Amino acid sequence: MLMQKHFYKISLMGMLMVHSFMVSLAISSSNVTDISALLAFKSEIVGSNWTETENFCNWVGVTCSHRRQRVTGLHLGGMGLQGTISPYVGNLSFLVRLDLSNNSFHGHLIPEIGHLRRLEVLILEGNLLEGAIPASIHHCQKLKVISLSKNGFVGVIPKELSFLSSLRHLFLGRNNLTGTIPPSLVNNSKLEWIGLEQNYLQGSIPNEIGNLQNLQQLSLSQNGLTGLIPPSIFNISSLRGVSLSFNSLSGTLPSSLGLWLPNLEELDLGVLKSLGHLEHLVELDLAGNQLTSQSGSLELSFLTALTGCKSLEKLSISNNPLNGLLPESVGNLSSSLQMFVASSCQIKGPIPKGIGSLKILNRLELSNNHLNGTIPSTVKGMKSLQRLHIGGNRLEENIPNEICLLTNLGEMELQNNNLSGSIPSCIGNLIHLQIMDLSSNSLSSSIPSSLWSLENILFMNLSCNSLHRSLNANMGAFNLKMLESIDLSWNRISGNIPTIFGVFESISSLNLSRNSFGGPIPKSLGELITLDFMDLSHNNLSGAIPKSLEALSHLQYLNLSVNNLSGEIPSRGPFENFTATSFLENGALCGQANFQVPPCRSHGPWNSKSASLLKYILPTLASAAILVALIRMMMKNRRCNERTCEHLVPEVDQIISYEGLCQATDDFSEANIIGVGGFGSVFKGILNDKFTVAIKVLNLQLEGALAHFNAEFVALRNVRHRNLVKLICSCSETSLVL
Repeated sequence: MLMQKHFYKISLMGMLMVHSFMVSLAISSSNVTDISALLAFKSEIVGSNWTETENFCNWVGVTCSHRRQRVTGLHLGGMGLQGTISPYVGNLSFLVRLDLSNNSFHGHLIPEIGHLRRLEVLILEGNLLEGAIPASIHHCQKLKVISLSKNGFVGVIPKELSFLSSLRHLFLGRNNLTGTIPPSLVNNSKLEWIGLEQNYLQGSIPNEIGNLQNLQQLSLSQNGLTGLIPPSIFNISSLRGVSLSFNSLSGTLPSSLGLWLPNLEELDLGVLKSLGHLEHLVELDLAGNQLTSQSGSLELSFLTALTGCKSLEKLSISNNPLNGLLPESVGNLSSSLQMFVASSCQIKGPIPKGIGSLKILNRLELSNNHLNGTIPSTVKGMKSLQRLHIGGNRLEENIPNEICLLTNLGEMELQNNNLSGSIPSCIGNLIHLQIMDLSSNSLSSSIPSSLWSLENILFMNLSCNSLHRSLNANMGAFNLKMLESIDLSWNRISGNIPTIFGVFESISSLNLSRNSFGGPIPKSLGELITLDFMDLSHNNLSGAIPKSLEALSHLQYLNLSVNNLSGEIPSRGPFENFTATSFLENGALCGQANFQVPPCRSHGPWNSKSASLLKYILPTLASAAILVALIRMMMKNRRCNERTCEHLVPEVDQIISYEGLCQATDDFSEANIIGVGGFGSVFKGILNDKFTVAIKVLNLQLEGALAHFNAEFVALRNVRHRNLVKLICSCSETSLVL
């Protein structure tokens, strides 16, 4: 045989190595077999810390028998090993326990595993093994535990597993197994744990499963099982946990279930008619089935039966078409109940007032049902409540002020109802609130100032209501520095966008669209460096788009359309990636061609290297000439040959004030620009509704602007032309505005 040839070669090599570090020990050929197998195993993996200079029985994870020094155990779970499992492992004939769990072994499970006749525990879970489970495993007649879960095994469950008469625990969950559950598998009366969850098993649960009178845990959830749930399951009095959820099982369950399963602690399968005798039941999960309410009954009567489960802490019945009413007896459920989840169950009618009796309930989820009526004021009794999810119903009228007494509340989701009235002004009492969703209701009035003091709020959605008035008057003690997302869209809020919004240190989403906000976009929004979504569309915003928004490096979505914005669209930072759809239907925007707006009028210097000096200063020369002519008229032919600049400047200053120039040029409107130079612009103005003048405004931030201005006056003084009045002198005074 191939193994025998390899064994001969390796055993000779092994004898030489053994001789080098075990001089005083008499070695039999059987010991050589073990060390050869271990070395072969080591050669196939990465990460082993075994060294050949010491006794292999002292290697990490290796245990040996005391008398014969034979390998009896490999305990290598969670050591970060990777590679394949060597077939030479099959030569460890004295091996009792093999644990390679939670590593990165790949490839197939070797058929040589069947040579390990003394093997009792096989744990290979949490690896990357694939292929079929070898049928040869049935030769390991002493196996008590098989754990192959969390791998990629395919194919069917070997029927040969039924030959393992000593098997106690079988874990094959979270693989890709197909086919049916072999009926012969459940003939092993010693089985205590069966875990086949999260596979692709089909067919029905074998009726013979009732033969497993020692069974404690049965997990068959998340498969494709069909047919009836065998009533024989509920004859197994030793059962502590049953999980059959997320299958397509149907049928009726015995009403005497609670009497037959006195030890049951966890039940995850479907709605039962009588559960009140399960006094030790702690958790009941019936979610994700096709369970309905009892025929002919409006109330969900099984909930009344659950009032006898005095130890019940968690109850989940979500995602079932129950189509019934919550009974008032829901308030009589276990005083230990901490979680009640009944979302997406087609539950109708009002929320029972008795629900306020659940004093230590910390999670109540009744969302996406058909509940109507009001939120009962008795909710104030649930002092420990941390999550309140009742969105997606038909609840009406006001949000009761009693809800503000739930001071431990961290999540409040009331969205998609018919709630009206105002948001309670006491909302600021919910100091631990992190998630608040009141969207898609009919709430009106203004946003209460106390809401802005919720310092732990992360997510706030008030969209699709009728909230109105401005925000600035209601901001109060603003302290929302933890906020990550705020949505106030589809309301009627007016006034300016508060500049204080710029203190949102962690915000990623800001939606103020479809309101009546006016005024400019605050420059402070450019400080929201974590922002990736901003929608200010469909408002009455005016003015320019702040250049400060170019600093929003994480911004991926921007919508400023349908406003009255004007001026240049910024082009740097995130604006490099935006398109015209972000700026549609505004007043007078200009900018780059990709934004599909007109180009902006250039105010920059003339950069052509071939431009002559005359072309460069011609606009300023012309405007200066007009200015000189005006001065000569105003001086009424008085000459300044004998005057100093000090005489001239005060006279002009007394005649023309800065306010007068602003009035003359319509606040230096762009419509009055008659020329643009390298260091400033020339504006046309009308003084006292009589005199047409030209006013040049220098940009003193440009280097050399003032010197260039003086040079122009020197040039004008030396120019002779019939259309130019000779300039007698120039004047520069830093205390003057112009």
